[in-house]
Amino acid sequence: MNSYGGAFYILKNELCNIYDEQESAAIAHEVLEDITGLSKIDRLMQKDTLFNPIQENAFEYMLDELLQGKPLQYVTGKAYFMERLFEVNEQVLIPRPETEELVIGILNDYKSSTEPISILDIGTGSGCIPISLKLEMPTAHISSCDINTGALEVAQKNARRLNAEVHLIELNFLDNEAQQSLPLYDIIVSNPPYIPESEEQEMHLNVKGYEPGTALFVPDHDPLLFYRAIAHFGKTHLNGNGTIYCELHRDFAHQTKELFIATGYKNVEIKKDMHDNWRMLKAKLD
Repeated sequence: MNSYGGAFYILKNELCNIYDEQESAAIAHEVLEDITGLSKIDRLMQKDTLFNPIQENAFEYMLDELLQGKPLQYVTGKAYFMERLFEVNEQVLIPRPETEELVIGILNDYKSSTEPISILDIGTGSGCIPISLKLEMPTAHISSCDINTGALEVAQKNARRLNAEVHLIELNFLDNEAQQSLPLYDIIVSNPPYIPESEEQEMHLNVKGYEPGTALFVPDHDPLLFYRAIAHFGKTHLNGNGTIYCELHRDFAHQTKELFIATGYKNVEIKKDMHDNWRMLKAKLD
């Protein structure tokens, strides 16, 4: 059996073939915390403690999966978003800090509102956006749509476990006829597919090999495909003074802003994320 300390160094050293040393160490610590239930400090104090058979089997399985390039979050089946634990699998994107900034922007604008608010999230994935909004704005009426049945199943599990009442809808948002079944909203939010297919070759294996392509990629000839659909949808499905919030591809942020202006939105702004990339759009119709 491996000891806590020995298992850490085995995992870190093996992962250095895929990741840099700092990231390898961080992943190794998270794996061992998942297996043992102990914090880094507690494990250091018990570094010579041996795995039990169940822990040893879990370690061997996770090591094998990680060395194939599988993301840690898919190996453990969980990811944190807004300090809450979400279930994830290969049907959904792994929630990222940049998307937290999108949610925080909505909360800064609307959390103190005393009026009932209706929200549509387009492309629910794990449900991290609509569930987080519902838990922070409990009086809001929140719906979320996705084309992927598997993603909706994950979102439903997360909503139940976190006790968030979110209406989940299976819907192809690019289908104009399907869109017409949706009512009016005060807020439309989306982290849509926005990566041109040609960029897939440049991406790390743990993204392109495991995360769902339908949630990531758009055709090279039409990188603003989903933004155009969202902008036109908002023209007929936003209440007065309603707002659209979107996560952006940094290289197409200014083009996306111009698209919304050309579609008739009067107040359109883009913002940078924590990494100084143009990442978020906010557009008001009036």
